[in-house]
Amino acid sequence: MSPRTPITALRRRPRRRRNPRRSPVTTCCSPAAAEQATAVSPMLWLLRTSMSRRILSLINRMALNSNGDGLICAMETPMVCRWFDWDQNKSSEIHKLSLKLSEKVLSQLEDVGQQLALAFNNDGTALAAGGEDGNLRVFKWPSMEIILNETNAHSSLKDLHFSSDGKLLASLGSGGPCKVWDVSSSMVLSSLSNENRETFSSCRFSQTNDETLILYIAAMTDKGGSILTWNTQTWERMASKHIIRDPISAFNVSADGKFLACGTPSGDIVVVNSTNMQIHTMIKKAHLGIVTALAFSPDSRAVASVSMDSSARVTIIEEKKTNGLSLWIALFIILLAVAAYFLRQEIEK
Repeated sequence: MSPRTPITALRRRPRRRRNPRRSPVTTCCSPAAAEQATAVSPMLWLLRTSMSRRILSLINRMALNSNGDGLICAMETPMVCRWFDWDQNKSSEIHKLSLKLSEKVLSQLEDVGQQLALAFNNDGTALAAGGEDGNLRVFKWPSMEIILNETNAHSSLKDLHFSSDGKLLASLGSGGPCKVWDVSSSMVLSSLSNENRETFSSCRFSQTNDETLILYIAAMTDKGGSILTWNTQTWERMASKHIIRDPISAFNVSADGKFLACGTPSGDIVVVNSTNMQIHTMIKKAHLGIVTALAFSPDSRAVASVSMDSSARVTIIEEKKTNGLSLWIALFIILLAVAAYFLRQEIEK
């Protein structure tokens, strides 16, 4: 296990710390807004938005459109979805980027109850929304033409994720199972059951080095927090790897598929190498409270995390340096073999 990686704490504005012994953390807007901002992209924490603290406190879920036009927010009060545009100011010496409430009205997401999951596909042409009532909707974006409307997809939606090509959508409900949808036909391709009383918490599509599409599901098993892997061709379970004793409260996969990130209720962050499913980096007590969301930078070299303690942190993922121990062992074995050979020759003489 590698040593702790230096962590950068991000702040909205400088504040006096009441307790000098307490480690520096970020105090930015509300925990719900902090969770969703980082779930959208870690770079959002580097932006100063013009959204007031009052508006941010009403945001329950958030999703950024990958084409950069803006983001959609599921409001807690009232229970509607609002679209926010980017407001760019390039005239000043320092480039400023903020958000402003758009005039665009999402009538299809008015009076539909609380939305607990929002997700855009990679090219920003489709939007998926999952409700507390279990209703799953997928729209074309920006026309908001309905593609899929399943009223009883789950008892209650809690996570959604598109495959990289946008053809598949994984939806996760409270307690499982995880359903995989063909977006074009609106049909369920597979329903992945939670065996042995597993509790599913998050789902993410990813690709291996040979570009094979797989599906990861973070779950709580009898051993603790585990990552389950499914083959997307046969929809058979490939593996189940126990990672930590605690439940996995937040989960995400890097863009290159190399790393998996897990957050725990005790504030720990665990980065796992997807190739061998071994822990690459572990940050104990990265936050003072439960880790609510994780997101990798586009180059997969950093992971951002947020917590219910209203803090955001960015951890640089360092490449492990291979020491020369294995090389020396190999050379030692070769030398022993050579010595044994010559010794045998001398004995035979």
